Amino acid sequence: MKRFVAAVRALRTAAPHELPDAARRVLVEQYAADAVELFMADYSLTVLQPVSVLPHTLEPLSVHNSPAGRAFGSQQCYSENLRDGRARLHLPVSVRGDRIGVLSVTLADADHAHTHEAELCEIAEVLGREVLVAERDTDLYLQARRKDRLTLAAEMQWQLLPGRSCSRSEYDLAAQLEPAYAIFGDNFDWSATADHLMLYVTNGMGEGIEASLLTNLAINALRNARRAGIPLADQAALADQAVYAHYRGRCYLSVLLFDFDLTTGRVRVVDAGSPQLLRLRRGVVERVAFDAQLPLGMFEETDYVAQEFTVEPGDRLLFVSDGVHAVASPKGEAYGEAALARAIQSTRLLPAAEVPRALLRELTGHRGEAMPDDDALVVCLDWRGRPADG
Repeated sequence: MKRFVAAVRALRTAAPHELPDAARRVLVEQYAADAVELFMADYSLTVLQPVSVLPHTLEPLSVHNSPAGRAFGSQQCYSENLRDGRARLHLPVSVRGDRIGVLSVTLADADHAHTHEAELCEIAEVLGREVLVAERDTDLYLQARRKDRLTLAAEMQWQLLPGRSCSRSEYDLAAQLEPAYAIFGDNFDWSATADHLMLYVTNGMGEGIEASLLTNLAINALRNARRAGIPLADQAALADQAVYAHYRGRCYLSVLLFDFDLTTGRVRVVDAGSPQLLRLRRGVVERVAFDAQLPLGMFEETDYVAQEFTVEPGDRLLFVSDGVHAVASPKGEAYGEAALARAIQSTRLLPAAEVPRALLRELTGHRGEAMPDDDALVVCLDWRGRPADG
């Protein structure tokens, strides 16, 4: 226990940019580690990037076919036996379900690794929390997440997002945007309290910086209204006014707004545009349709009305932008609900955190090699609900 306390103290007292070095030093001193490396998941969730001084001295690792990638995908420690008799533990670095990366620790032998595995898993979790705090004061970890250069619009969008996944006893939630390094308008946002989860799924209008600026205005207007304790329909109305006041109807954006009651499963929703909701319930995929209302900012002082529906334990909800359901194949065939339903069925056994990326890979196969001409957004919500005695 003393070595664990020493490791946690070393991480919590390290300067923001020195976390990888602090982890390396304390794990060598306290656990006799031979090597320690921190890897961050890149924006496209395809590789794990080494955290080191640029240019990186280590090669990125594949998320899909490497031992570290196996730990990242399963969110379980994975032990790798090396040819020289040593063992390497790959430890998921995550915070409340938000998958950040992997900490790889090489130890003298398998028995040594097994003895300390539980403590090292906890240290990796502490490291994840410290990385999130450190990102306020250094660019090191944000730089490590990118295998390519982000466009300016994409830089703005990724900074606007709450994370890519989160988990609570009532639900698992995850999202992904493509093209990861050149997105401009689509967006998602969420916030939870003791009894409610609010979720926004946005399909932005336009391209490049203009689309990103429009989405930034709308999301911050929605957040401003939400943080003032305003009901869902009024949040939409106030954001609508903010967008219209600036653009006078020249630009607007589509958004689905949800307010989930974690106790009852009742959901209030405002459908203001083109994002769609599909539900997988007891093996059947169906679209959940709502009364369509005007996009935010199209006209002055639009009134919005919230509708209601109910989610049940075991439901999987998929929220998609038109860059998913309307994307065309090289022959001009739209992806459509039938293909999307098949993709949802084929990924039904995956955890929520893996689903958005898997669906977007299916979409890439339909689109072919052509570069996408629109953002594609997938959000997955696995609903468990709160037990009656919760």
